[in-house]
Amino acid sequence: MPTFAGFPAGKVRLVPVPGPLFTDLLPTIDHLEELKVTLYALWFLDHQEGERRYITGADFLEDERFMAGLHHDPAHRQDVLDDALERTVRRNTLLCPTAGRPLAERIYLLNSPRGRDAYQAILQGAWDPHQQPQVPASLSAERPNIYRLYEENIGALTPLIADALRQAEEDYPPNWIEDAIRIAVERNARNWRYVDRVLQTWKEEGHDAVDRRTPEKDRRRYIEGEFAEFIES
Repeated sequence: MPTFAGFPAGKVRLVPVPGPLFTDLLPTIDHLEELKVTLYALWFLDHQEGERRYITGADFLEDERFMAGLHHDPAHRQDVLDDALERTVRRNTLLCPTAGRPLAERIYLLNSPRGRDAYQAILQGAWDPHQQPQVPASLSAERPNIYRLYEENIGALTPLIADALRQAEEDYPPNWIEDAIRIAVERNARNWRYVDRVLQTWKEEGHDAVDRRTPEKDRRRYIEGEFAEFIES
């Protein structure tokens, strides 16, 4: 049985779950795949934008990580998904204004006030979801949080370092911090002062994506001058 490594320290994205899911819906669901589809739909819709949010059959099918969790045999996964979605519709958890179409073309809406409004708008021809761009979402592995990244690449996570990382999370984008730690490792400057100096430089001068594949002259940018004192000899 695959094991779970545990929820990481630091900031993680939270997904709002309506209270009635626990009080009214969960006690009635007796089918594992239906529960998985329901939870996935809530997660997916939270990643969308706008007043009217929807998920399609194709969105489920194209997420390989999710589909792999529905059935061990790829040949049966689409049938399992189809059955689970049908159960959510019969239970009235999800609304499907495009029933009868091929699975990949179906549109599903949460049975909420906004979802019901969107459902009626589709039936009446007042709204075409396909004209609304979607935000891509898939169950790809989450980016490593900076606390674990620091411990694995720089050193022990002391209270002072933890405070510094919390502040850095507020001041800089996550990919900046990850890139700065990567550069510190590559330059043999495994200390927070070096990472922090790189971040301050990017804040003042801009984060240059070229640093990820720099020629030698750009590589030297992080080992000379103001950075030299942080390099381990």
